[in-house]
Amino acid sequence: MRFDIITCQPDLLESPFSHSILKRAQQKGLVEIHIHDLRQYAVNKHGQIDDYAFGGGAGMVMMIEPIDKCISELQADRKYDAIIYMTPDGQTLNQGIVNQFSLLENVIILCGHYKGVDERVRQHFVTHEISIGDYVLSGGELGAAVLADAIIRIIPGVLNDETSALTDSFQDGLLAPPVYTRPAEYKGLKVPDILMSGDTPKIEQWRFEQAVERTRQRRPDLLSE
Repeated sequence: MRFDIITCQPDLLESPFSHSILKRAQQKGLVEIHIHDLRQYAVNKHGQIDDYAFGGGAGMVMMIEPIDKCISELQADRKYDAIIYMTPDGQTLNQGIVNQFSLLENVIILCGHYKGVDERVRQHFVTHEISIGDYVLSGGELGAAVLADAIIRIIPGVLNDETSALTDSFQDGLLAPPVYTRPAEYKGLKVPDILMSGDTPKIEQWRFEQAVERTRQRRPDLLSE
């Protein structure tokens, strides 16, 4: 899977893709990450990519021309399955959306900044608008990294144990059950006996019941969907 991320702050994206699972996914050849500095497509020698909003108001707006140039250059080389704009007023990201995106081949992620992008970009280029929550960040870069991480980790072959992703919270509409590891007892705190029993069917039933109960307590909205 290939990600082309368009940003005016490319340095913000260096670290997330240079470590751990995301780094290994690239080394395995399962994922390509390409970061494009929007200022390379600026409208003048001063590197301008933003301007004042028509009608007045505070803040600057990312211009359509640099974005058009960058997207058009990318589309000249390959077909893209989605052009995703990271924006606080987009569809709130969830596991179902992530699962759908993981089936795609080529994706562009456009990072907003300032007061956002010229509306014509959203109308004529963007196919999906995604938010990672009901709050505002300084730009879309961290959101883009979150989205890419969520997608990449469930691509087959990325995780050493592929069943791990399938048992994550939200994959089955429930939160994940509690987990324990060694030692079996620590300062009087014991691991539940059922997990030490070796009875796999009973353990799985216990985990399911715990997942339902945890979801009921913490995210009852998931049970009503």
